[in-house]
Amino acid sequence: MQSRRTEPMTVIGAGSWGTALAILLAREGHPTHLWGRDAAHLDEMRRARRNLRYLPDALFPETLEVMSDLKSALQGARDALIAVPSQAFRATLERVRPHLAPHTRIAWATKGFEISTGLLPHQVVRAVLGTTPGAVLSGPTFAKEVGVGLPTAMTVASLDEQFAKELALSLSGPRFRAYTQTDIMGVEVGGAVKNVIAIGSGIADGMGYGANTRVALITRGLAEMMRLGVKLGAARETFMGLAGLGDLVLTCTDDQSRNRRFGMALGRGESAAQAQGAIQQVVEGVLAARAVYDVALRLDVDMPICREIYGIMYEDKPVAAAVQALMGREVRSETE
Repeated sequence: MQSRRTEPMTVIGAGSWGTALAILLAREGHPTHLWGRDAAHLDEMRRARRNLRYLPDALFPETLEVMSDLKSALQGARDALIAVPSQAFRATLERVRPHLAPHTRIAWATKGFEISTGLLPHQVVRAVLGTTPGAVLSGPTFAKEVGVGLPTAMTVASLDEQFAKELALSLSGPRFRAYTQTDIMGVEVGGAVKNVIAIGSGIADGMGYGANTRVALITRGLAEMMRLGVKLGAARETFMGLAGLGDLVLTCTDDQSRNRRFGMALGRGESAAQAQGAIQQVVEGVLAARAVYDVALRLDVDMPICREIYGIMYEDKPVAAAVQALMGREVRSETE
């Protein structure tokens, strides 16, 4: 039987996914600190022993402590897990950096290219923290299901194979299974692109199109994801795993996905502002559409679905015109 150590852990980011990760770690026996930037929200969680705003059905284990002071939250932690939206990732790393002990390892559950630079999270970590051991957590996971303990699997990717294994063991338990990977690039490209495709899948369903359309978008979206990933140096087979196909299918087909719900609203004729207002949480695919478009353009990678989603989001292209543009493309080999 594989052995693991129940060392102290810190989760940075008290949104739905950060809270779910903190609950998971505490449930598996780790003394866990959870920190977020909203002091009032932290006080509310401390009193209620749950995150009433994002995960009201998931009670905090006794070993989970909500912390208001970042330095104290990181003190003694073996690993620090960052779970914040992509646009806040660099600022969070810079805020965390002064409080990291030499032995503290960094992991993140942030997905998406940085808008201003086109960098993926592991590249931002390298730019801000240097050679600190790092790992990315990704895969088909909804925070609500992890929080209440429903069976789930995900990927932990790191160039440091020992770190990946130790972190996977820390997360794994009777109802959670973590697999290891060394292809950080592939795992992060999968996490960046799938949110854009999910908006497209939601648009199609919102317009009343059927299962055929949805599956076509998922399949061709996977091809675009692979195309970009391989161009960036990722392994093609990574995209057939949990962090590629698995996460793509989940995000495109289940209404827990904010990106899918956002797309459905657009497909029904609502504006982006109306759709965003109804969801009341960050829709990562909105900024991801711009970032993926920019990176694909710079690298000369053909990503027609992502290009049309960008057109809808940033060029006021009518949804029907985007669909017509995709269906009117010239016939070509499926394997190109």
